Amino acid sequence: METNPAMSEASTHTTGLLAGLDVFVGGPIQHAILKNGFVGQLQDAITTAIQTVTENGANVFSAHVVEKFGADTASFTPEQVSVRDFRWMKKCDVFVPVLPVQEDQILRRTDGTHVELGWATALGRPIVLITKQPFVESASHLLKGLHRVGSVQHIDFDEFTEKPSLLIDAVLTATERQREAINASLVA
Repeated sequence: METNPAMSEASTHTTGLLAGLDVFVGGPIQHAILKNGFVGQLQDAITTAIQTVTENGANVFSAHVVEKFGADTASFTPEQVSVRDFRWMKKCDVFVPVLPVQEDQILRRTDGTHVELGWATALGRPIVLITKQPFVESASHLLKGLHRVGSVQHIDFDEFTEKPSLLIDAVLTATERQREAINASLVA
């Protein structure tokens, strides 16, 4: 996927099923940069997620695009990344983290994405989590139980790579739940 400077903050689309929605797509960066480059299967999945929501009209926030899948990560300070990603989380309508499982069936380490999952939950942002289902044993209790304290939907990683449109349905469902909650709070 070519990096589009407009996607550094958000790309603006006015048509499509997700038109007007801000979608923050996250996942491992630091622990996905290997000596021979970024983990290919993960880059493909994140690129597919970004393309799928963009093609359906969403505005996308993506550190992967801004940091060129690790090529420019060293150009950013921890302070810049923290402020930028927190700003995106406060602005987004839905958070879509991609959490891959390695060949040894261990969840790939991604400290930043787990912090973002906490932010999303605390800020009341719906989450559409793309990861192997059922959860691998190495996934933490907090990750496995997150749906008990936040609005979390799961898409199996392999099913997503076979049928990316599953993400559109999940984002629509997630944001409709958010709208219903807002409407209910206005009535109360």
